[in-house]
Order: sequence, then C-alpha cells, then structure tokens
Amino acid sequence: MKGILIDYMNRFTDLSEPELEKIAADICVETFEKGTVLVQQGDVPTQCFFVLKGMVRQYAVDENGKEHTFNFFTEQESVTIFNQHSQDKTSKYALSCLEECVLVVGDLLTEQDMLEAHPVLEKMLRKMMEESMGEMHDNFTTFVASKPEERYKALKEKKPELLNRVPQHQLASYLGITPESLSRIKKRSEQAELKIVD
Repeated sequence: MKGILIDYMNRFTDLSEPELEKIAADICVETFEKGTVLVQQGDVPTQCFFVLKGMVRQYAVDENGKEHTFNFFTEQESVTIFNQHSQDKTSKYALSCLEECVLVVGDLLTEQDMLEAHPVLEKMLRKMMEESMGEMHDNFTTFVASKPEERYKALKEKKPELLNRVPQHQLASYLGITPESLSRIKKRSEQAELKIVD
C-alpha cells in the first residue's frame, strides 16, 4: 500500500526512490472499518489523512438534524479540515469512512517532529497543499456557477466512480439537489447518451 503513497509523493519531489521509501517507513498507515467516524463535527481535529484505499465523506448536520455532504475523498487524495482561522479550532464538519479504508494517518500534534526528521517534507507538503487548495477552489467556483444538470455532468466527467460507490441520497446532497431530482437528471443523461449512440 505504501507504494501508492510513494508514487504520489514522487509527483511533488525529485527525491530518489530509496529516500522516499525512508520517509514512507516513518508514516503511519491504518485500516478503518466502513462507517468509522474519523472526526466528529464540533471536535478539534488532531489528525489529517491520505486515502490509499477506500472513500471518506465530509459532511455536516444542520440545526434541524439534516445532513449535508460537502465532499468525497478517494484514492490518492488528502483529507484535511482547514480550521486554523476559527478561534476555537473546532471542526464545522465530520469525516467518516464510506467504505473500508486504508489511510495514512498524520498526527497534527507531532507534525513538527516529522518535519524535523525529514526537512524535505515541508516543501513537498506545501506543493501538495497548493494543488489540493487549487482544485477545491476551482470545484467550488464551478459548483456555485452551474445548474444541477451541469454539476452532474461535471461529476460524471471528473469522478465517474462516485456514481457507483456513493449512496444516491448522499450524492444528491453533494450536488445540492433532492434524490428525486438526481434520478430525473440521471434518466435524462442516459436517454441523451442513447440518442448519441443511435
């Protein structure tokens, strides 16, 4: 599994394979059962994650008890809650395993020790963060400016695997529509594809 992590790190550095293997050896990898809550809404996060296998859902429950899904993290994606700007440092979101997950687990409390042990990690992490934040910004901008059918089309193009891996009600919540609307959009999309084939 750590081979996946080494391949990912290789995108952000020119370190040799043995050097990357040495860093990976010091990194904690854990397996979590489906349904495991990694971070509770309202908690102060002490860990960050990187998905080697499986899927993590980011969501929040509003004052009426309704769940709202904000993101899905799949293989080779980092999972971090950015809350340093808030005074109490509590998370506005929860993170849970939508499938059985194999995750790299980073301890935010001992992060500095890891960076001191491997100084090159700081530059690598900054590049990873820049890419991740750039993608999040682009996705959010596109989402806000698009109609539900356009959001569905974008999802189908960028992350088609979610259509088969995520329950329909969570997918609908992520797209900002009802499950019924999602069913109608999927049906229209399938009919349009059949016309193209004909």
